[in-house]
Amino acid sequence: MILINGAELAEEILQEIRQEVEILVANGKRRPHLAAVLVGNNPASLSYVTNKVKSCETAGFRSSLIKRDENCTEQELISLIEELNNDPEIDGFIVQLPLPRHIDADNILLKIDPKKDVDGFHPLNFGRMAQGLPAFLPATPSGILQMLERYKIETDGKHCVVIGRSNIVGNPMSILMARKAYPGNCTVTIVHSRTSNLKDLVKQADIIIAAIGIPKFVTSDMVKEGAIVIDVGINRVADASTKSGFRLVGDVDFEHVAPKASFITPVPKGVGPMTVCALMINTLKSAKSEIY
Repeated sequence: MILINGAELAEEILQEIRQEVEILVANGKRRPHLAAVLVGNNPASLSYVTNKVKSCETAGFRSSLIKRDENCTEQELISLIEELNNDPEIDGFIVQLPLPRHIDADNILLKIDPKKDVDGFHPLNFGRMAQGLPAFLPATPSGILQMLERYKIETDGKHCVVIGRSNIVGNPMSILMARKAYPGNCTVTIVHSRTSNLKDLVKQADIIIAAIGIPKFVTSDMVKEGAIVIDVGINRVADASTKSGFRLVGDVDFEHVAPKASFITPVPKGVGPMTVCALMINTLKSAKSEIY
């Protein structure tokens, strides 16, 4: 079994990005600039955004963290997005989810200029991705592709089962794994909470991508020997032995699945750091006008 260390890989890629950024700056270009918008005081969201700001520093980017309180109206947030859309100094920006309940997240994401949508959530980028055109890829699926490529994992002709059908991970992941490219060229099956024979389908998989949001959902009896297991889940479970009173676990029962897997990602330090890394890759592409 080979452990896919997302934290180490992300650091390696960020250093590669930094080298490229320093060359751009030496040639008279400005540093790429990523902005993050945080509404409210969700501790998990603040932690995620802080990690993204730190990654900007590692990559040699400029970064801006824009905070709004919980009572920010939807129209106020839209006005802020319009300012960022029109700011020539901003190459890309993200609106950290989840948003407060009184704000329609789908409507907010639609207001982001696709040319600055470095999270890859806008329908225009999703559509371009689906048609194989240049696009900002959704960060988590993009990070997973980087993992597969950097670890030289063979995907051609493999059966990939994606567990979960969200527009952030499951759906785009299925499209990317089926595309005519590497990583890709898989036969892809999507399973979800309404799939009647889910366990049997997952057990057929050469590659499992678990993104269903249920702690330890994938058990050892669902995994065939030698499968490649990518765990997207980040779930907090109670643990009285820790200072915080909880610990993070994935959607895969790592302890019992790992011995059967040929490659597997841990939680934490697996897919999470690669998601942030992919965000940096998209921001650099935006700064270089590679997509639009």
